[in-house]
Amino acid sequence: MSHTVSIRNIRQVTHDVKEFKVDKPDEFEFVPGQATEVSIDKPGWRDEKRPFTFTSLNGEPDLEFTIKIYDDHEGVTNELDSLHVGDQLIIREPWGTIQYKGPGIFLAGGAGVTPFIAILRRLAREEQLEGNRLIFSNKTEEDVILQEEFEAMLGRNFTSVLTDEPADGHVYQDGFIDKAFLEEHISDFDQPFYVCGPMPFNEAMLGYLKELGADPDALVFEE
Repeated sequence: MSHTVSIRNIRQVTHDVKEFKVDKPDEFEFVPGQATEVSIDKPGWRDEKRPFTFTSLNGEPDLEFTIKIYDDHEGVTNELDSLHVGDQLIIREPWGTIQYKGPGIFLAGGAGVTPFIAILRRLAREEQLEGNRLIFSNKTEEDVILQEEFEAMLGRNFTSVLTDEPADGHVYQDGFIDKAFLEEHISDFDQPFYVCGPMPFNEAMLGYLKELGADPDALVFEE
C-alpha cells in the first residue's frame, strides 16, 4: 500500500543533510530502525523509489526522514533538495532488518547512522540508554549528523571518529575504525553490535568483529 503525504517542514541538519517532516497517515506505525521506499509525487519521479529510514517515533504527529543529499548526479536526493513545504512524497509500507536487541555498541558510517536515530531516541525517551554506545565515523566535523543531540543523549558513550581531518575536542578520535581501534576502545565483545554504513564499512566492521570474537548471531546490520 502506498500513501501520498505532504511535506510539512524542511530543516538543514548539516551542509549536505536535510530533515523532512511529512504528514503521518492514519494508523501508520513502524519499528524504530525501519525504513520505507520513498518517491517524489511529480511526473517522471513517481517510480523512482529510494529507501529512507524513519527518524521520528510512532507517538509523534509527523513522519520524519533525515536524508543525505547527493548533488553530484541527477538522482532522487538531488531532486528532494529542490522541494519545498507543500510538495508531496509517496511512501510505502515499513521494512528493515535493524531492530534493537538489547544494550550494545552502535557502529555507524556517515548517513548509515540514520537507522540508529529513532532507536536511540526511543531508548532516551524510555530512559533505557544505559549500556548503549555509539561510535560514529565521518570524514570531517561538519559531516557529523546530529552531533549535539548524540552528545546530549549519550555523553561519554558517544565517540565521533574523523577520517579526513585532525580531531579537535574531547569527543573526537582521529583516524579510521579498524580492528586495532575496536580492540582498544571496546573491552567486551560478548554483546550486540549494530552496524550500518556504506557496504565497504559494513563488510569491514563485520569482519573485524568476528575476528575479535563477537557472536555472529549478535551482529545486527542492514542487508
